[in-house]
Amino acid sequence: MDSQNQINENMRMILVDWLIDVHYMFKLSPETLYLTIQIIDRYLSVQLVPRKELQLLGISSMLIASKYEEIWGWAPKVTDLVDISERTYSREHVLAMEKSILASLGWSLTLPTPYVFLVRFVKAAMADKEMENIVFFLAELGLMQYAMVKFRPSYLTASAVYAARCTLNKTPLWDETLVLHTGYSESQLIDGAKQLVSFHSGSAGHNLNVVYRKYSASEHCGVALLAPAKIL
Repeated sequence: MDSQNQINENMRMILVDWLIDVHYMFKLSPETLYLTIQIIDRYLSVQLVPRKELQLLGISSMLIASKYEEIWGWAPKVTDLVDISERTYSREHVLAMEKSILASLGWSLTLPTPYVFLVRFVKAAMADKEMENIVFFLAELGLMQYAMVKFRPSYLTASAVYAARCTLNKTPLWDETLVLHTGYSESQLIDGAKQLVSFHSGSAGHNLNVVYRKYSASEHCGVALLAPAKIL
């Protein structure tokens, strides 16, 4: 973000908050959301983006991620993304940005996102539906925060699992099975988990609260309404 001269961390957060809402409205797969954010961050690391084109980067990244991930489901069309942006951009704008993204990233899209590790680590934790939703809630809060970009996807995910277990007061909080499958010890995850719990603590009163509202719903077991892990 230091290389950008027109956008900042807060603008990125606003974009990600909006994209999570769009992703939820379109009922796209979780893989699509995580790949969309990864594409955005990778592009921002190599190209200057004017403020007026940040949303364009977001919808174009979602278009690419949908083409890549929504193989068996419904993928939004260019016109759908133009409409969702209130026609701020034209079809030609989206296609030009799509071309720029793919060229800048060398057409390399097969990279691990947090979702790859979420599936594995949740299974290793033998999580029930409530715990699984808490893990995804915390991971999506992490997606929004620029402070978490520095962490490996596996670390972000393992921290979310640990923070979720702390939230539910699981015993033990961490065990040898989770060390084996995640590659992280309990002591290594404390810092990441504390940050995620701090985001949980502030999510209800934050003006960017799409993730909080999403996981407050009964279909997600209302996990956002649980008290943040006091131990952290």
